[in-house]
Amino acid sequence: MKSIKTGKIFNDTGWLLDAPGEVEPTLIRAMYEKKQIEVKDDSWGLYKFADWLPISKTLAGSSAPVTYKSEGLAKELGLKNLWITFSGYWPEKGVNMQTCSFKETEAYSVCGRMNNDMNKVLVVASAGNTSRAFAKVCSDNHIPLLICVPEDNISALWFDKPINDCVKLICSRSGSDYFDAIHLSNIVAATPGFVAEGGAKNVARRDGMATTMLSATTTIGRIPDYYFQAIGSGTGAIAAWEANLRLIEDGRFGSHKMKLMVSQNLPFKPIHDAWKADSRAMLPFDDHEARTQVEEIVAKVLSNRKPPYPIIGGLYDAMKDAGGDVLLATNQEAAEAAKLFLETEGNDIHPASAVATATLIAAAKNGTVKADDLIMLNITGGGEEKFKKENELFYLKPEIVFDIHPSEEEVKEKVSKLFQ
Repeated sequence: MKSIKTGKIFNDTGWLLDAPGEVEPTLIRAMYEKKQIEVKDDSWGLYKFADWLPISKTLAGSSAPVTYKSEGLAKELGLKNLWITFSGYWPEKGVNMQTCSFKETEAYSVCGRMNNDMNKVLVVASAGNTSRAFAKVCSDNHIPLLICVPEDNISALWFDKPINDCVKLICSRSGSDYFDAIHLSNIVAATPGFVAEGGAKNVARRDGMATTMLSATTTIGRIPDYYFQAIGSGTGAIAAWEANLRLIEDGRFGSHKMKLMVSQNLPFKPIHDAWKADSRAMLPFDDHEARTQVEEIVAKVLSNRKPPYPIIGGLYDAMKDAGGDVLLATNQEAAEAAKLFLETEGNDIHPASAVATATLIAAAKNGTVKADDLIMLNITGGGEEKFKKENELFYLKPEIVFDIHPSEEEVKEKVSKLFQ
């Protein structure tokens, strides 16, 4: 492991989220023995990229992202070198993520990192997709999990079979947002017997998400010029940048850094505003205004108010190093992009993926990207409508719904009883 702030190398003691003995917040990065990745065959699922995953075990049921060269959308946009990395449900393309989201790449990596002797309940906060992925993986593999989700987002917790009771759901009440769910999870994680998953600080989460970039580069044969993805926290883009650095060190895929073209859903655009102001710090943001904006956006998963943007090694540093921009798309533009993707490529995509696609459409039209540029479009979720048509659905119900500002004592007392 390495501290990005100081460059200090230290041993991985199993569940580190911070650099030992360092005061200033910094991400830490996994260091792998193998400098050249050997990709295993598809039977390994996500773990085909195990050389660059910080895992202690593999779990059953995973699927890796799939990258293919676009024909339909590429032709529509006049792009000769558009490659789509798809995470979701598309059996015809060889990708079988049962929760239809690239959040499965995080869950299989994070849970694969957990030692069997940890003996604690994993705590995950999410606006929906992440919790669905972790609930499935933990349910299938009997790993105790507590998920914290805003009550307004629990319709995202659908599954093709009932969830094992080792997985419990608590909510922040209607009118709250992802930030409130994170606050709730922080209280729980400080309770004896529970452990925070850690979000962007968890190397397993980032390196799991980095498999989208590994899929693209090893399929294409070289590092892309541009990377398009919609962001809530920006962790996926940080992960892609870190994978880019490892691929340069590998030596077989080029020596350049791809530009990070990340996008937000109007009117919610805190990362965009900070980036355009060239500010490492997030700009002041009124809580009430933020919640109102989150209600308006179609891509609810893009609603992180405290993203890992300012932290050393976070999104600000990634974009300063790699280059790129923060782009914007309206709900209407996202809807039109989703329709175009379905018509030209043949599958439905999540609203966040539609936001990314909308910004690619605009970039192709306004000349930001050129016809010959090698472009990776990271479709972070899709095939959900297809999956739901083919399967009976089961929904996870909350054990407890808390007020937006609950007392720590109340949360700790009630949650401790859930796993007795």
